[in-house]
Amino acid sequence: MKVLIVGGGGREHALAWKIRQSPLVSEILVAPGNAGTAKLARNVAIPTKDVKGLVELAKTERVDLVVVGPEDPLVAGLADELRAAKIDVFGPGAAGARLEGSKAYAKEFLEAHRIPTGFSKKFDRSGAAKAYLEGQKQWPQVIKADGLAAGKGVFIVSSAREGGVVIDQLMEEKKLGAAGARIVIEEFLSGEEISVLAITDGETILILEPVMDHKQAGDGDTGPNTGGMGVVSPHPAVSTRLMRQIEQHVFVPTLHGLRCEEVEFRGVIFAGLMLTESGPKVLEYNCRFGDPETQAVMRRMKSDLVPYLLAAARGKLNELEGPDWDRRACIGVVGAADGYPGDYRRGDPIEGLDSAETVDEVVVFHAGTREQGRQTVTDGGRVLCVTALGADADEARERAYAGYERVRWTGKFARRDIGLKRPIKTRTVR
Repeated sequence: MKVLIVGGGGREHALAWKIRQSPLVSEILVAPGNAGTAKLARNVAIPTKDVKGLVELAKTERVDLVVVGPEDPLVAGLADELRAAKIDVFGPGAAGARLEGSKAYAKEFLEAHRIPTGFSKKFDRSGAAKAYLEGQKQWPQVIKADGLAAGKGVFIVSSAREGGVVIDQLMEEKKLGAAGARIVIEEFLSGEEISVLAITDGETILILEPVMDHKQAGDGDTGPNTGGMGVVSPHPAVSTRLMRQIEQHVFVPTLHGLRCEEVEFRGVIFAGLMLTESGPKVLEYNCRFGDPETQAVMRRMKSDLVPYLLAAARGKLNELEGPDWDRRACIGVVGAADGYPGDYRRGDPIEGLDSAETVDEVVVFHAGTREQGRQTVTDGGRVLCVTALGADADEARERAYAGYERVRWTGKFARRDIGLKRPIKTRTVR
């Protein structure tokens, strides 16, 4: 069968790497892809937001399955258009993608279906939002842009004055464009953060191995939020009992809520959770595989991924048993370009990629890269993710950083504490 993967980041490289291992697959196309996917598949220069172009590509190439990586085309209705064309697609339609496309809608959904989450208020006027902050007695507070902001729409503020500056940047100065026209202000939840991804066909849900992401740019969870600077799996704070609790109190009611609202969802439900002293609470939903979470999940999944993607796309997930997992730990270290998550450098030659993968159990997934002649150069804020398996987190961490050190480009940087974080006692700040 022929598979089309939509996207051009580290998530899509990891998916291509895993899908290529399937005996069911004869050819993979990636649109637009990157320098890493070019070594596994045929890159096609169609942007992820070109819904019409992607549908025509799938038709022309007689693609058997489309796997949509990023959120933008899902929110824009790519999966709906593909299904209308009778093409199997792994990814929700626009109605399901609203869970990620609108933070305000997601909070309304959580509250309506009694899924644990933090208290929040929604605002479409900056004055009302500032007045609300002026009346708060508990700090910090969290301000979120309603729309898609590539992981850069969440701000933790410690005072009404600081919050007012953020509100002005979002709602008056349009720092994030239309994404910040409406905002959500919510209570700050403290504890251990966890990413849990689940494959669903709208009737059956298959929960994947939990992951710890590192969102902030600096060591010790300091600095601005990013799309993710590193990943650890399995999550050191998660037990089998906790996963059952997450299934029963988060994923089952989420699926029930979608069905109640007559939303067909065939793809990934990704819950970003905070493990508080009163139990897990949803911070946000995503409607697709995470990045860099997918890199770790694909490294640890021993079973063929493709049957699960196909079964979800065709509404037959109940026919499959759960996948087998590598019990070893996986750590992924993201190498970023100078300036990220703000304005960053592009076009710097990358060296040492082959050398990095000579380290035991290391696989390098490209994110922001492109081919320039015979040279691979940087082309994004997060340039690559160096993943490694190990008997435990310490061994995986040692290997991942050893691989990272062998890759070189001007201005590269990474967090140095991926895999060092250990579980802490949780508390909730209201």
